[in-house]
Amino acid sequence: MDIDAFVAASKPSWDRLDDLVRRQRRLRGAEVDELVELYQRAATHLSIVRSASSDALLVGRLSSLVARARSAVTGAHSPAWREVARFFTVSFPVVAYQARRWWIGVTVASLAVAYVVGAWVARDPAVQSLVGTPEEIRQIVEHDFADYYSENPAASFAGHVWLNNAWLSMQVVVSAILLGLPIPWILFQNAANVGLMGGLMHAHGKADVFWGLILPHGMLELTAVFLAAAAGLRLGWTAIDPGPRRRAEALAEQGRAVMSVALGLVVVLLVSGLIEAGVTPSGLPTWARISIGALAEALFLAYVIFFGRRAERANETGDIEHAPDLAPTA
Repeated sequence: MDIDAFVAASKPSWDRLDDLVRRQRRLRGAEVDELVELYQRAATHLSIVRSASSDALLVGRLSSLVARARSAVTGAHSPAWREVARFFTVSFPVVAYQARRWWIGVTVASLAVAYVVGAWVARDPAVQSLVGTPEEIRQIVEHDFADYYSENPAASFAGHVWLNNAWLSMQVVVSAILLGLPIPWILFQNAANVGLMGGLMHAHGKADVFWGLILPHGMLELTAVFLAAAAGLRLGWTAIDPGPRRRAEALAEQGRAVMSVALGLVVVLLVSGLIEAGVTPSGLPTWARISIGALAEALFLAYVIFFGRRAERANETGDIEHAPDLAPTA
């Protein structure tokens, strides 16, 4: 390795880093990002110089620069609002958008299971008898299903629903640690339960009640659960097929993507919980309640498509903004 050529090629970035460190208290957002990037690069360069050069003066100067830059970086953080804005306009939507094929697959498969189970229950009295006695089923379809949405005050019910939905999504996210293997079973149970209830309501002439209560919040809620499952399954598949990257690097990136989905869905499920507590049991006409749920679903999908596609075209992955440079080899 020609160390003199390496130093000559790297000196402009070192000089720029030195200038940013001197002006650290007056840096703007883009310059803060540049400072972090150049510090990481200089730290890598320092390790190269130490191993390839005997020039103690050069090593000393670069060591001093890296130390001052490290001090500046630890005290020069981007404003919190900028980090939050980046998360909701880049990190979360691009991860969701890039998981769209898994997302669509999970959605289609879950809805197919719910439909098959629902049709089976609705058409077969023998299956219904396995659920409970005729009196128990009548209590469920005529009272319990509808009462669930109105038996508690809206505020406490919203909190309960949010925690319940967050717990379901968290189960899916945590399953990603096991490479997504438990996710199909979790989804099957959820879809089968929805299909079972739908089948009972249809069989007893309560289809309008079922759809009028399940659709306003269910569209957004299930979309969120399916997205969490898609991210977890995508992580599991990455362990099998990491692509051109090393398996450990690919898994680390997808693991961070799963966490981005988990954090973003906290907000999505909060909105779903508010709809379930405030809109679903309200006195609004059925068409109005369903329209509100459809609007929330459409806005969420439009948000993911718009910001996710834009971020993907900008070559964003939703991963950390600055990764350390790879050291050049001789």
